[in-house]
Amino acid sequence: MWHFSTFRRNTPSKAGNYSEYYRVNWCQHWFEYFPNPPINILSMIENVLAFHDKELLQHFIDHDITSQLYAWPLLETIFSEVLTREEWLKLFDNVFSNHPSFLLMTVVAYNICSRAPLLNCSLKDDFEYFFHHRNNLDISVVIREVYHLMDTTPTDIHPSSMLHVVVALTKGQYPVFNQYPKFIVDYQTQERERIRNDELDYLRERQMVEDMQAEVDQQRVEDEAWYQKQELLRKAEETRRELLLQEEEKMVQQRQRLASVKRELKVKEMHLQDATRRRFLKLQQDQREMELRRLDDELERKVHMRDREIATTAKDLEMRHLELESQKRLYEKNLIRNQEAVAKEMREDADAFRRKVDLEEHMFHKLIETDQTQNQKTQKLIEEDLAKAEQACLNADWRIQALHKQRCDDLQRNECYHEVARLLRENRRKETEVLNAMMGEEAKKWEEAKEKDFHLKSEKKASALADASRKWFLEKEINDALEHAEHPYRKAVPRYQNGQVASSCSPRASQLNAVSETDSATCISLNQRRIQWDTMERDLMERVRNLRQRLAAQARNRCQMPHLLAT
Repeated sequence: MWHFSTFRRNTPSKAGNYSEYYRVNWCQHWFEYFPNPPINILSMIENVLAFHDKELLQHFIDHDITSQLYAWPLLETIFSEVLTREEWLKLFDNVFSNHPSFLLMTVVAYNICSRAPLLNCSLKDDFEYFFHHRNNLDISVVIREVYHLMDTTPTDIHPSSMLHVVVALTKGQYPVFNQYPKFIVDYQTQERERIRNDELDYLRERQMVEDMQAEVDQQRVEDEAWYQKQELLRKAEETRRELLLQEEEKMVQQRQRLASVKRELKVKEMHLQDATRRRFLKLQQDQREMELRRLDDELERKVHMRDREIATTAKDLEMRHLELESQKRLYEKNLIRNQEAVAKEMREDADAFRRKVDLEEHMFHKLIETDQTQNQKTQKLIEEDLAKAEQACLNADWRIQALHKQRCDDLQRNECYHEVARLLRENRRKETEVLNAMMGEEAKKWEEAKEKDFHLKSEKKASALADASRKWFLEKEINDALEHAEHPYRKAVPRYQNGQVASSCSPRASQLNAVSETDSATCISLNQRRIQWDTMERDLMERVRNLRQRLAAQARNRCQMPHLLAT
């Protein structure tokens, strides 16, 4: 607007309209790179110059002269620096009457018309001076060259293809202009705001500095007053310190006199304490000597009493040992006598049993020899019946044996349980209870021996009954065999009679088997009891030996006590 107002001094309102009209139509795409030069517009100018005058463009390139130096100063100043007022008005009459690209062609024409002086320039400063000052150039020639360029420039590089035609201004208000890089404008606004804030901060800081300076001045005045007061206080303190030193010297002298008096009293007190301590130590020494003599007498008396107790205990142990040995021999003698008597009775019973078995075997062999002479058919029937009877007897025997074994096992377990419990109780008894236990065991043995005798008598009676039954059975069988041998052609005994015979034989055979089983069980029970008594005897002897060892160890410990006390 400044350029138009320069050439339109009398009509400033028209200058504003011209400037706005010029901005809208002839400054198209100028502000896309604001605040930098419009690179796109300068590129159009450079392309046109390259087409029409390559030599001049090459000269610019060789001397590092860009379009920002040979084109942008002319556009930026609207040729106001290189033209006079009349030339400028003449030029812009043609500019405003043509397409907006006419202005860009004018820049190219101005360079082409000035090519002679430009080709002679070689310094950058010369080029800058040339495009910022008026030159000897006919504007009419430039305008004709512009029209020539407008007509001869190809369409692909012609600026008119990129710029729209002239647009009239709106009435009342100017059109809105927003064709500029908004981020640049915003950045400038932010920078201005930042500068304003910095100025405000500077003003605040300066105000703070002034306030601080005032406070420092006030503090300096207060410090000077305080230093004056401190100086007065220091002088008063020195005066009082001198008075205190004088008083302290007097106190030191008095303390020295008092200390000398205290030393004298302390020396006297130490002498008295020393004498008292010596008397007390002497008295304490006498008491300790008396106590030591009393302790020696007591030790001698206790040692003498302990020796006598040890000797008495050793004699008691020897007597006890002799008593135990005699009891052991007596017990062993009685046990051997009882074992011999029992063994003799068992041998007699075994001899009688062998004689009885031999007799039965003899009778049985005789029966077998008689039966062999019978008829084969009768023998077969008898054998079948005997096999059935024998099978029935065996079944009954098995049942009886199983029941008898169960009863024997129950009795044996019960006796073992009672015996183990009794032995456990006896193990916890003391030495004095051992002899009583032995006597009790002896009484129990006699009672059990009586019971065994009674049981043995009952078993003998049962054995006698069984012997009589077997003898009667064998005699009957022999008689039957003899009768059958005398009448060989007699018919076989009916089957039901054989069944009766078998049924009558089965209880007798079962009785015989029961009696034999009872005898064997009796022998087994006697052997088991004898083994148990032997085990009990060994346990008792082992406990007696352990008791002797404990008594001997106690005696040795008692004998060692005087030696330990003496050491």
